[in-house]
Amino acid sequence: MEKALPAAADLLPKIRPYRVVGYGCTSASSVIGTEQVERMVQKTCDAAVVTNPLRAASACAAHQGVSKFALLSPYIEEVNEPLRQAFAKNGISMDVFGSFGESEESKVVRISRQSVVEAALELGADSAVEAVFLSCTNLRTFDAIPEIQERLKKPVLSSNQSLAWHMRELNSA
Repeated sequence: MEKALPAAADLLPKIRPYRVVGYGCTSASSVIGTEQVERMVQKTCDAAVVTNPLRAASACAAHQGVSKFALLSPYIEEVNEPLRQAFAKNGISMDVFGSFGESEESKVVRISRQSVVEAALELGADSAVEAVFLSCTNLRTFDAIPEIQERLKKPVLSSNQSLAWHMRELNSA
């Protein structure tokens, strides 16, 4: 994905400079790195700042004052490990984690809402975690978040929700 970022960013209309551009892949952001994602997008897109789900979730966590996440991921372990390491570099521990072990991106969207809710509740019940992070922009989380938060009484963040929040925050700064 890293090599394709400039070409993808070049598809955005050239009508004006962008205050914020969001790159929507959590796992790729953790492997490529936030700074490199920003550089690659800015090669062909006039964007003041580029964010991604990793950067956004880290900012959202800081805003909410949490640093101990339970991670729920659709990924296989070779993707999960760099993700946990990237969050650790941002001061967020993810010692409690679970995965659906899905290696095919096209199947992630087929993980049911109920499966997401059940897994998140199980992970989030651990007293060592302050919040739950539902990773992957392709994982269906939007309508699951309120139920999980209500039942756990803890913050629940997702890749998409964090990215949208961070883009709004950066745009209004």
